[in-house]
Amino acid sequence: MTQLDAITNKIKNRSEAQEIVSHWSANGDTIVFTNGCFDIVHRGHIDYLSKAKDKGSKLVLGLNTDASVQRLKGPKRPVVDEQSRAILMAALQFIDLVVFFDEDTPYELIKALQPDVLVKGSDYKAEDIVGYDILKAKGGKVETIDFVEGFSTTSIVEKIKTSM
Repeated sequence: MTQLDAITNKIKNRSEAQEIVSHWSANGDTIVFTNGCFDIVHRGHIDYLSKAKDKGSKLVLGLNTDASVQRLKGPKRPVVDEQSRAILMAALQFIDLVVFFDEDTPYELIKALQPDVLVKGSDYKAEDIVGYDILKAKGGKVETIDFVEGFSTTSIVEKIKTSM
């Protein structure tokens, strides 16, 4: 298996991800779930995702599809297509699984995967995080992580536009 094969092997569809997560859970792993667009990867993303991984033994990333990103961010986004974003995310050593979701929120994906820990940025209140009810019902944890100041994809896109 090549390095690229090992990376792309971390990208799974929902049913494959359910099977893998179920196996990990049965083996005693703590499953952490987070999600996002991750359109232009920057230092803030790396910091956030590495801290998310510290919350358990396996980190599952729900990745918005291109259609989902367009609905959330507008017709000119994403800048980077979904397959490229998935490969970039899967290449990070602390991400164990990447799963696309096409809905506006990852609620159905969270319901399907049943993680132990749900993580989002501290710009959310824990009780407002999509999936909070699912985690609380199963006795899981919902946690927030502070962002690194000065890093956002939107500000990077704006900076690129103004420099042209």
